[in-house]
Amino acid sequence: MKTYMQRKEDVVRDWYVIDAEGLTLGRLATKVASVLRGKHKPTYTPHIDGGDYVIVINAGKVNLTGNKLDNKIYYNHSRYTGGLRERTAKEMKENYTVEIIERAVKGILQKVRLGRKLYKKLFVYAESEHPHSAQKPQALKMD
Repeated sequence: MKTYMQRKEDVVRDWYVIDAEGLTLGRLATKVASVLRGKHKPTYTPHIDGGDYVIVINAGKVNLTGNKLDNKIYYNHSRYTGGLRERTAKEMKENYTVEIIERAVKGILQKVRLGRKLYKKLFVYAESEHPHSAQKPQALKMD
């Protein structure tokens, strides 16, 4: 029996919408990363970008469990002396709702050229409206 290896010319991409309202951040991020990577398809090939496009709506209504709102810290550095900026998850959720989900998914994806290509297929919106209705995205249920 031969192993099937997908070619990049044969990839068929779909568009999916995930409503993040009431979902846990980590579980949402792993599901999104799996769909971006293409692991939900029987034609999954590790070195090919065979994944689908994902639109996440209601990013501001995602949940963090435990004491993460107060204890989890997001770091940024400007690469200048004293340029370290620290923000709690509570600040991020209030002011940068989209960035929380983007960072969580980006942390799961590969740290190579393929991972950067996969990340470009993620679209996150704080509200329930998105400009991708022309692509006819399908609703993706979280289990």
